[in-house]
Amino acid sequence: MRLVSVNRLQAGMKLGKKIYNDEGLVLLADGVELTDALIKRLARIDIGYIYIEDADTEDIVIPSMLQDETRNQALKVIRNQFQQMSGASGITKGFYHLDKKFSKVMDSILDDMSTQEDPMIMLMDMHTADNYLYVHSLNVCLYTLVLGIAHGYSKEELRVIGLGALLHDIGKTQIPVKIVQKPGMLSEEEFKHMQAHTEIGYRILKEEPNIPLLAAHCALQHHERIDGSGYPRGLKGPQIHEYAKWLGVADSYDAMTSNRIYKKAMLPHQAVEALYVGSGTLYEQRQLELFRDRVAIYPLGLTVKLSSGETGVVVKIDPSTPHRPVVRILGGPEGEHVTPHELDLGKALSVVIVDVKDGEEPALKPT
Repeated sequence: MRLVSVNRLQAGMKLGKKIYNDEGLVLLADGVELTDALIKRLARIDIGYIYIEDADTEDIVIPSMLQDETRNQALKVIRNQFQQMSGASGITKGFYHLDKKFSKVMDSILDDMSTQEDPMIMLMDMHTADNYLYVHSLNVCLYTLVLGIAHGYSKEELRVIGLGALLHDIGKTQIPVKIVQKPGMLSEEEFKHMQAHTEIGYRILKEEPNIPLLAAHCALQHHERIDGSGYPRGLKGPQIHEYAKWLGVADSYDAMTSNRIYKKAMLPHQAVEALYVGSGTLYEQRQLELFRDRVAIYPLGLTVKLSSGETGVVVKIDPSTPHRPVVRILGGPEGEHVTPHELDLGKALSVVIVDVKDGEEPALKPT
């Protein structure tokens, strides 16, 4: 299958991977033939890229970090709990017993991830942008756990940082929806309201008897930056807990690679480049280096152009060199179709990826 921009879709193409709504329910199943009406619908609900069936790449299997049941249950718990808390009063009294609702979800997530020999940050399942907060919370949890596993944290440490990541934005349940979902730039006053979600989240979580205090500090500090430019307290370097620093990287990456009402998603390689602009100022360089080594910056199914002039599709990623994938060459230097063959950029060191395509070349072949 191929990863294609919604702007490049044509009627008759078949969906290669399911699309979910913000509740984790299937909106469109794989194998569905796209019509003009469905394509317009996808554009309206802010889906940026989708996987499409293609005869030249039909052997590509896109892995998922979680089983369907785990993902759906996690999103259900997040949605139900956050909706219940939205606008509620007295939320800092330990009334909601978040530990009981989220501990089981965290155990299931860790169980799923423990079955993966070398987990990487892949392009996530496609979701609508109906309520970004729910999917974002789950994505950031998964990304943070991948980093924590690579860093060498114990299972209990992973459980704590995972809970902190899953609940890092819980304070947004107390921010007016018109601010959280505003489709444009926030005013100075609105931004102050938005910034308050970190301290609100901390107050909520620290009152929960079985939520670790470090998880509450993740909510408090995930927008702090090592040069002191973050919020709410302008902490610097060693004043910020290491967990919150990892979470800050994962949170920023998911925000960049998610389609939002007011901005289009970046592709992974673009987001990694943007993060590196803040190396040593916003984020710890050593953490960014580990992040870079754990993210598939060129996702499976992505169409790329090489320095040789050839065009192809990413078909395999070596976890030891994710920035140099195996590419199935489908187009020659002049744009001509060629007999498909694979080029391992981990071995062909003189060839590099110079551009990423929306999926328009080489042309897709029907399955």
